[in-house]
Amino acid sequence: MTSRSRSPRLWPLLALNFFMADMQSGIGPFVGVFLQSHGWASGMIGTAMTIGNVAGMLMTTPIGGFIDASRNKRMWVVIPGICVVAASAIILISQNFWAVTASQIAQSLASAAIVPAVTGITLGMVKQKGFNQQNGRNQAFNHAGNMVGAALSGYLGWTYGYVAVFVLAAVFGAIAIACVLMIPVGAIDDRVARGSKEDDSKAPPDAMKMLLKHKPLLVLALALAIFHLGNAAIVPLYGLAAVADGQANGPSFVATTVVIAQGVMVVTSLIAMKVASKRNYWPVILASFMFLPIRGVLAFFLTGWWGVVPVQVLDGIGTGLQTVAVPGMVARSLNGTGRINLGQGAVITVQGVGASLSPALGGWIAEWIGYGPTFLLLGGFGIASIALWLAFGAAVKKY
Repeated sequence: MTSRSRSPRLWPLLALNFFMADMQSGIGPFVGVFLQSHGWASGMIGTAMTIGNVAGMLMTTPIGGFIDASRNKRMWVVIPGICVVAASAIILISQNFWAVTASQIAQSLASAAIVPAVTGITLGMVKQKGFNQQNGRNQAFNHAGNMVGAALSGYLGWTYGYVAVFVLAAVFGAIAIACVLMIPVGAIDDRVARGSKEDDSKAPPDAMKMLLKHKPLLVLALALAIFHLGNAAIVPLYGLAAVADGQANGPSFVATTVVIAQGVMVVTSLIAMKVASKRNYWPVILASFMFLPIRGVLAFFLTGWWGVVPVQVLDGIGTGLQTVAVPGMVARSLNGTGRINLGQGAVITVQGVGASLSPALGGWIAEWIGYGPTFLLLGGFGIASIALWLAFGAAVKKY
């Protein structure tokens, strides 16, 4: 790590990425097995999660625009932190369908805001030239935070029950708020944070229609939407399948799946940073799509503890590559437009269509044909993403 990255003003940013990990995923990985223990079927679990995801998806692009225009980027981390605390409290108070749905909406709003907010803060602190390197470090700390949070959740859930898992998510949210407030307001250049040219303070931001006509960004968003339509449901369904068959304890099994994936993501994100600095983001994203079909096949043949390691290692590689490559490609392709955070929000919104529909799709299909065939079907969406990415390679390879 260079002397610049050891600068005191960057440590709050790295700490923020560590503790915000539970703000992004929060109680999400544990919600399914928690509700299953309260008598919920997989279809209703997926429906509640999907409603929450759709709400977050609809807000992602507007939130990105607000972050671009905001002169207080830190506030857009404080708000998600409050949402995480609220989500944890709501689901503990009541397991009524609409109460659970409200908790998922709060969690989704947090996830929708946190990524473009931290992207903007990072750009405002290290500028475009330092973004790729700092983003790679951010993601390494983020995945490490997810790994530690999941391990703690598994231990606390095993020892004290699900209540401890949700309390931990709220504590991580509160610490993340404290971390972002440690970043001086003056350390964030708002003009650079939204992607205006560093050497041209008069460059006007482009209109929203620019995003709709930006072919590489649209291809990226669509490919990600297809990928996450299959990918998002695998982890919760895998946990439900193992717990339903009596092969595992809910909290410890879910925690293990997260710890394995996030541990792999720490290493993968650093590798992706190195590859992107020497070439571009196209091959990194292509590689990330390739692991989903293999993962679906493994999930079909291996259930319970036997399949946790290979299935989640592949998830860690694919997702780890994307966490670096996607924001990096958006920032690089929109540099100089003054709309980087809006672009991040737009891509996350389209991607969120797939991620939002995935739990309900997977949950109801699993009730109909069983968990095994559902994993194969979900894995097949990765092949579609690969085909789309290759078909429009000429438009996206330059980034």
